[in-house]
Amino acid sequence: MADTEAAKRIELVGDDFHDDPHRYYERWRALGPALEVRFTNGASAWVVIGYAEARAALADPHLHKDARGIYEVFRRKFPDAPSDPSSQALNHHMLNSDPPDHTRLRKLVNKAFTPRRVAALRSRIEEITTGLLDEMDRHDVVDLLQEFAIPLPVTVICELLGVPFANRAAFQAWTKILLGAMVSSDEQRVTASQEMARYLQDLVADKRVRPGDDLLSGLVQVGDDGDQLSAGELSSMAFLLLVAGHETTVNLIANGTHSLLRDRAQFEALRADPDAIADAVEEFLRHDGPVGWATLRYTAEPIRIADAEIPADEIVYVALTAANHDPDRYRTPERLDIAADASGHLAFGHGIHFCVGAPLARLEAKVAFSALLQRFPNLRLADPDFTPRWQPSFLIRGMTELPVRLHD
Repeated sequence: MADTEAAKRIELVGDDFHDDPHRYYERWRALGPALEVRFTNGASAWVVIGYAEARAALADPHLHKDARGIYEVFRRKFPDAPSDPSSQALNHHMLNSDPPDHTRLRKLVNKAFTPRRVAALRSRIEEITTGLLDEMDRHDVVDLLQEFAIPLPVTVICELLGVPFANRAAFQAWTKILLGAMVSSDEQRVTASQEMARYLQDLVADKRVRPGDDLLSGLVQVGDDGDQLSAGELSSMAFLLLVAGHETTVNLIANGTHSLLRDRAQFEALRADPDAIADAVEEFLRHDGPVGWATLRYTAEPIRIADAEIPADEIVYVALTAANHDPDRYRTPERLDIAADASGHLAFGHGIHFCVGAPLARLEAKVAFSALLQRFPNLRLADPDFTPRWQPSFLIRGMTELPVRLHD
């Protein structure tokens, strides 16, 4: 009887999860703010969905992120799974580390994302935005994702890191596979991680020989206190900054635009009050943020979250989108309200792993929405009955296309 009851507490995550994850979250809330789930491939994990519990979990040092520990947990849980040294090498970055390693790695990149340094990028972001909108203006119908939401942050991060823009198609393809790891095949993941690792290793080696005025070249050099990243750390840091530096902002712009176009009153209200765009961006982040689940954590010893007793050697995810729709924190979470107070949302995480690129993402989004609404006051969905197809990724919450009509 006890075994049967325990089995009932493990919720199946079906293939339709990505179509409407909030349908799952609404059902799960009746089971508590943290619960165990099982994926269609047979793997299981714990997911935190309550706002208060998620905020606490994101800052809890008992939920570890060290990459070596993560792989040990996976090795014990899935002894027959193929080993992928390239993937492991790419993932030894600050997002998958605990103090003191995390403290050291974060210090080396923090200075590149200070509010002052980010603010200095505004004119270039505005220039890129204007050029993209000029090109779009030549058409009546475009895929906003491909023509605007993707190239804006990709161009910015490529220039910031010193990555050739011409290589964007390759690293975006690798990114899609690696971020959809739960649904990508083992062969796809291994191939993508090997190709991306080689690309980044070659890029880092080139920066050593021919440094430029870019962030990656700066990271190759010795830090202020004599600290220096190893070759492996440089490649994994480049992977993190390149992927996180564009993929999240892409979907912040696309998801926010889609939400606005589904609510014409909100669209018109924002056009009439451009000063409200900064607050609207926070609501876009809360309402349909670009990150579904934070990168994984694991337990080294049993821990308790609310009424859930989580054993040692378990994978734990924090569902940011679920936390941001917790009715105990936000009164009408399912409704987009650009005038609402979205403060405290967890779209960028919380604690020591709070997104280092948040100031840049916010600036790009503010510039993007300001220019987009001003240039195209009649912007609307190309098909009023458009239903998005979502990327099959638990980490990234993003559409595969967003066809829009620009003119009457």
